[in-house]
Amino acid sequence: MYLIRPAIFSDLTSIERLLSETEARVTTLPKDRDQLSERISESSDAFLNAADNEQPASYLFVMEDTKSGELHGTSGIDSEAGNGYPFFNYRLDKLVHASHALNISSKVPVLFLSHELTGKTLMRSFAIDPALHDSEYFDLLSRARLMFMATQAGKFHQEIIVEIQGIFNDKGDCPFWDAVGRKFIDLDFLTVDYYCSKKSKTFMSELIPQHPIYVPLLPPKAAENIGRSHQAANRICQLLYKEGFQQSKFIDPFDGGPVLKCEVKFTQTYRNMRFKKAYPSEVADGMKYLISNHRHDDFRCVVGTLVEGIGDSVRISHEVAEALNVEQGDSLAFSLL
Repeated sequence: MYLIRPAIFSDLTSIERLLSETEARVTTLPKDRDQLSERISESSDAFLNAADNEQPASYLFVMEDTKSGELHGTSGIDSEAGNGYPFFNYRLDKLVHASHALNISSKVPVLFLSHELTGKTLMRSFAIDPALHDSEYFDLLSRARLMFMATQAGKFHQEIIVEIQGIFNDKGDCPFWDAVGRKFIDLDFLTVDYYCSKKSKTFMSELIPQHPIYVPLLPPKAAENIGRSHQAANRICQLLYKEGFQQSKFIDPFDGGPVLKCEVKFTQTYRNMRFKKAYPSEVADGMKYLISNHRHDDFRCVVGTLVEGIGDSVRISHEVAEALNVEQGDSLAFSLL
């Protein structure tokens, strides 16, 4: 059985191994050991401080094979994008230019440096074992975060955002970054992305001019990649679109990738979610669900079958009950897989 649970310090080596196998760097987790250790520490503090709703919190989950103990995935949530600092993106708008004398008007796409998304809930740090890429556990790893947000609603902004990795090649060549950011920050894309994963995007306001960027003045290759996602991110995009996420007018300031948005209450996971009490028993048949407990410090989520009766209880197998660390009468959340 595959289990979603909070990351702990003993997971560090396994997460490092997982990151080395993740294709195309579509995760925001740093590969630097000290920085990764710090990220796990921040997450552990967030899970333990259940009563503190005032401070930004960064959560990191892992997906564990309960039989072997091996880790096969990570996913994360920042309760506030930017974690207390400005969270920068480019906003794509259009300006109207018109001449009455010539009877000509045109709408020109323009990029504005913006931190409007600061404070929204950010889903990030997604990495999965390539062998599970096309399995139901891909859904489990991503959607478990929505289950956690639904059971801990007071800790998160209603609006969720997800930054999707944009276009770059195996050598790190990124047309959008080379045409825009590199004109002002003389670093290649991989280096600046590394600094961003270690720290934050605040250097954007320090080094990037605040003036609007007229898209038609960009090289064609850079302009055509605005709002396009990397091929390796196609699977997560499909899942998020199915959940109800939509592409916003914002893009990643480094690679030009799309930023997806949705409100928690409008996600498919939330709309299909129900809450009842656990009744561990022998369960032979039943439909597959995402099933989670209600704990903050020891949140757990699995794919399992359950049988729903007419009362306030649902029958789950003893294996599922053990994985979720629940007993009879404990609260469960469940949503169709």
